[in-house]
Amino acid sequence: MVKVIASSVRKGNIVEMDGKLFSVMSAESFFPGKGTPTTQVDMRCISDGVKTLRRYRTTEQVERAYVEESEHSYLYQEGDHYIFMNLESFEQLTVSAAVIGDQALFLEEGMNCMVSIYEGVAVSMELPQLVTLEVMETEPTMKGQTASSSFKPAILSNGARAMVPAHISPGTRIVVMTADGAYVERAKD
Repeated sequence: MVKVIASSVRKGNIVEMDGKLFSVMSAESFFPGKGTPTTQVDMRCISDGVKTLRRYRTTEQVERAYVEESEHSYLYQEGDHYIFMNLESFEQLTVSAAVIGDQALFLEEGMNCMVSIYEGVAVSMELPQLVTLEVMETEPTMKGQTASSSFKPAILSNGARAMVPAHISPGTRIVVMTADGAYVERAKD
């Protein structure tokens, strides 16, 4: 364990609190005009999956656990577990659905992800920031609808829903952010 100041805690870090390990889901620092700056950390207990929201003064010490991060390739799903392969040693690693959470929607066979391992157990996973998916269903394009700020709902090849510009039609490949499923651009392939 290493003590760090609360303002340096980031998403994906593993921290220890009250003898338990927590995976940081988000961390945001607030600097009010008056008063003490604070860091709000949203985290999930690794052992039981309970979510916790905690506020620290930005200079307060937090115990950060040392985790090994390595690149793994996603192979397949087996029940509530996802099987990954280490790209260096070719060993297979089983990751539970609780660790992956909502990110499972964007997992594709052969996708490379960063997996954090603590004492031989996968504790968090980070997907690539952008993925390319095909639009399966969307409303038809209406003639004369040229406003660039108008978006319409679409269903993507992985089953996710996204808001896309009016000119996008079914069969078009688009790039979306894995963090929130937001449209970025039309795919260049």
